[in-house]
Amino acid sequence: MSHHPLLEVRGLQTRFFTRAGAVNAVNNVSFTLERGKILGLVGESGSGKSVTGFSIMGLVDKPGRVVGGQVLFNGRDLGQLREREMRKLRGNRIAMIFQDPMMTLNPVLRIDTQMIETVLAHKKVSRAQARELARDTIGMMGIASPEDRLMAYPHQLSGGMRQRIAIAIALLHQPDVIIADEPTTALDVTIQGQILSEIQNLTERYGTSLIWITHDLSVVAGLADEVAVMYAGRIVEYGSVSDVLDRTTHPYTMGLLNSLPSNNRHGTRLKQIPGMTPSLLSLPDRCAFADRCAHRTQACERMPERTAVSESHWVRCFNPILIEEAA
Repeated sequence: MSHHPLLEVRGLQTRFFTRAGAVNAVNNVSFTLERGKILGLVGESGSGKSVTGFSIMGLVDKPGRVVGGQVLFNGRDLGQLREREMRKLRGNRIAMIFQDPMMTLNPVLRIDTQMIETVLAHKKVSRAQARELARDTIGMMGIASPEDRLMAYPHQLSGGMRQRIAIAIALLHQPDVIIADEPTTALDVTIQGQILSEIQNLTERYGTSLIWITHDLSVVAGLADEVAVMYAGRIVEYGSVSDVLDRTTHPYTMGLLNSLPSNNRHGTRLKQIPGMTPSLLSLPDRCAFADRCAHRTQACERMPERTAVSESHWVRCFNPILIEEAA
């Protein structure tokens, strides 16, 4: 029997058809995710990382549309499923945690009502059993007094507590894959650290695979197994955490690393990547990062293909940073 990765994304393309023209939000993105592994999807705002997550889930709203590529889950092409079949998978085998927990939580319903309905949507159990599962899942997230939390309305909870509840809802059915779209960005560092630790423990316990979407490479360093760095709708560098963070080869990845406060001497100005992300409406038919890159040469007037750095590490760049140069 042939082995399928749990999730395989092949040449994914998503466009938004606006009056101004077609926005190439996700442009030929490919990666695989094995069971129990965590992939960090990293990039600036507007790089296409969130739209990649929504495209996998089949949640791209008009005027957006997936126009090419495949998303294979356990070997099944999700693009070929009817909406009813996709709904069976969504929230059950594949779940998403949003940046704003209020995208998950209904402000006018108590937490227990929302969690019980989520359980009953996919499991044939009694309401009492569904409530018990909801309470236990909240407890697993390290939330004290889960019974009291179940009786609360979302507005009665803090931002960190709401996000924990939203994560608990995503975990209710012990899904195979969770896509987390910057769920800790709005939280303070202490709460963020606690939630990251809880997520890591839960993925280890259940063998759940995770795509963690973020702009913060320091979060990915302590959480992920593999990293995909996105720029202007494309993955520009991909590999294991140690490959991408310790043997960085793409100038954009190096720019992201250099802009972290921890990588700058105290009292000095933060290093910034010059310029702006190009408009996804009119992407040049060449390296999209060229205008901001100190390593630019004549070769960059063409579109870079994937180049292997090692067996587990590739980059889209004509002038990759050499390891000795980066050291």
